[in-house]
Amino acid sequence: MSEHKFKSGFVAIVGRPNVGKSTLMNQVIGQKIAIMSDKPQTTRNKIHGVYTTEDAQIVFLDTPGIHKPNSKLGDYMVKSAQSALDEVDAVLFLTDVSEELGGGDRYIIEQLKKVDTPVFLVLNKIDKVHPEELLPIIEKYARLHSFTEVVPVSALLGNNVTTLLDQIAKYLPEGPMYYPADQVTDHPEQFVCAELIREKILQLTREEIPHSIAVEIESMGTGANGVVNIGAVIYVERSSQKGIVIGKNGAMLKEVGKLARQDMERLLGSKIFLELWVKVKEDWRNRESVLKSLGFRHD
Repeated sequence: MSEHKFKSGFVAIVGRPNVGKSTLMNQVIGQKIAIMSDKPQTTRNKIHGVYTTEDAQIVFLDTPGIHKPNSKLGDYMVKSAQSALDEVDAVLFLTDVSEELGGGDRYIIEQLKKVDTPVFLVLNKIDKVHPEELLPIIEKYARLHSFTEVVPVSALLGNNVTTLLDQIAKYLPEGPMYYPADQVTDHPEQFVCAELIREKILQLTREEIPHSIAVEIESMGTGANGVVNIGAVIYVERSSQKGIVIGKNGAMLKEVGKLARQDMERLLGSKIFLELWVKVKEDWRNRESVLKSLGFRHD
């Protein structure tokens, strides 16, 4: 009998902002490691999610949405997404079937034509269209590029996600288990906690606030009573934004803290004591030194 061969590799998830990349990642991993919001450009860093079975380990990179940048942060995000394409064993091009194939999709397809690795067309949100509408949509995309595989899914409901994972495993090389079988992300807990705070602000605010927010965990430690104490700073670009994030009598900040704490307790399996501060760092998205201190680097 032939020796069992374990397969492993890295897979990038790319697509326009807001097509469901983080939703797919969380569905595959089975818990929340990438934040979700209906605001574009929610993901700023390449998030590594790890999916392990007896036969294979797939390390997913949920990249920032590829778009036309309008700040140094935007520029960082696009370079980060494009660099992911050069370092993986397969690429999932995620599209939203409930929206027309647009200029953003065409732009990404042009980038994918330069890639040597297998590219899957993953048609997301199939729960939003009639099954008969799928074939014409697939044909439209197939005219622009010859994709290795075409897999329709609903990342939200989990439809066909197992089929997608089986297909990916076929294209992975034989390789080691990069991470322990029970590990679901390579990001430190501080990173995920900071992202959860940012997610709550994205959900509760509007207009310019979401894109002006950065979160840094300043302290994190477990007390004698087993409670994890977390201190975090929320950075905004203008003092008017600080007032919005704090809210009347601190109501907004209190709500952000309450919702983030609930998610953190699920993530860490411990009671959390969370303290939040709001500080102004003017025009931080265009300041190289601030971006570096917050972990945005091109390398």
